[in-house]
Parts: sequence; C-alpha cells; structure tokens
Amino acid sequence: MRGSKFQRGLTLGGMLMGCVVIGLVAMLGMKVTPDVLEYFAIQKTIKAMVQDPALKDAGVSDVRKSFDKRAPIDRIESIKGEDLDISKEGGQIVITFAYPKKISLFGKVSLLIDFEGTSAAQ
Repeated sequence: MRGSKFQRGLTLGGMLMGCVVIGLVAMLGMKVTPDVLEYFAIQKTIKAMVQDPALKDAGVSDVRKSFDKRAPIDRIESIKGEDLDISKEGGQIVITFAYPKKISLFGKVSLLIDFEGTSAAQ
C-alpha cells in the first residue's frame, strides 16, 4: 500500500463548491452582459454622431432628436436624447451621459452599476 499515501484528487465537496462558484459567475455574466453591451452601443452611437457632418452645426435639440432616431437601431433603451449632456469644445460637439442600472440577480440581491461616458477624446 505504498501508493495510497501519495493519492491526490478532488473530493466530492470540493467539486460541488467549484460548480457553485462557476454557476454564480456564469449567472452574473449572463445578467450583466446585455447591459454592458448596451453601454458600448451608446458609446458607439455618440461617437458616430460627433463624426456626422450633418450634425456639425446642429443645435442641441437636433442632436437629441438624432440620438432618439439612432437608439432603436442599436436597441438602446436605458437613456433617451433628453438624458444627454451636449456641449461644444473647440468647435467640436461633445456628448456625455451617465445613468445607473440596477440588475436583479436573485431574491433581494441586486447589482448597481453606474455607467458614464463621453465622446471626447481621452
């Protein structure tokens, strides 16, 4: 029985704990991913709007209307054109936004993420 004291492996309890951790991480990823993708869609949309030559001399209301027209294409539902902060810096339109997103995980447990972004070069 010389080999028995050198046995190594994973116990049933260890395997179950590993499965629970992997399951929780997977659930968190599945709940958070759509909101993160929406945030990147908002970023992409406002950067495209800043580059649009038709909006170079547009007013604030025109920029907001343009965002509201583009939002359904990328399935943006968290913010509207009225939620955008629009200004001009050096003749260039700068659009910023910020919004909180509460993601229900299970029971009374939620995750709150504060999203914010800008079209200004960083």
